[in-house]
Amino acid sequence: MTVRLSLIDDSNRGDHFHLTPADTCFYLFEYTSHRDYSFSQTNSLISNLKKKPSQSSNAGYYHKGRAIMSCAQTLAATLNPNWLNSATLVPTPGSKARDHPDYDDRIERICRLMRNPEPDVRNLVYQTQSTAASHEVAQGNRVTVQQLIEAYAIDEAAAQRTPTSIGIVDDVLTAGTHFRAMHSVLSARFPGVPIIGLFVARRVFPADDFDML
Repeated sequence: MTVRLSLIDDSNRGDHFHLTPADTCFYLFEYTSHRDYSFSQTNSLISNLKKKPSQSSNAGYYHKGRAIMSCAQTLAATLNPNWLNSATLVPTPGSKARDHPDYDDRIERICRLMRNPEPDVRNLVYQTQSTAASHEVAQGNRVTVQQLIEAYAIDEAAAQRTPTSIGIVDDVLTAGTHFRAMHSVLSARFPGVPIIGLFVARRVFPADDFDML
């Protein structure tokens, strides 16, 4: 089956309430919330991606590397090669700061493995303090856009060359909190530079969640 990037548009933007009509975001798959890894291939893929580095000695951790490679290959196959030649890919930082045992560079690895030679991948934004992972806490306790903006910082050493276009890369688009914060920080540092979002999957809810309403 041929996989293509899908655009977030008026039909589904409401599922990701921090996005606006001015945002351009693409995704590959749909990840079903409130279901475990066995529910679908995408749920399994995302579950493997999110295996914690502190669990690297556990059986099955090798699936994380396979998931990273799969995401890299699929994204590379769907992106316009001319755009990839000129764009700067910016990995969305994980929830843990660089000095935390569970600091996870999975998104950076996805970006760098998209092709050989590597595309222009730059950690332009880094997180100065650790936060709770959104998928591990209840809705009301999740980090906000403003909290992320305050926790994010620009790596000025990586920002010396102004990008011609930016692709913010992340694994799952949920509310759009991280994208909104990343977009705010990057657009303030690089005004006028086009920014898009690239996601492995967008979050959807199972049908029976709505049947209970």
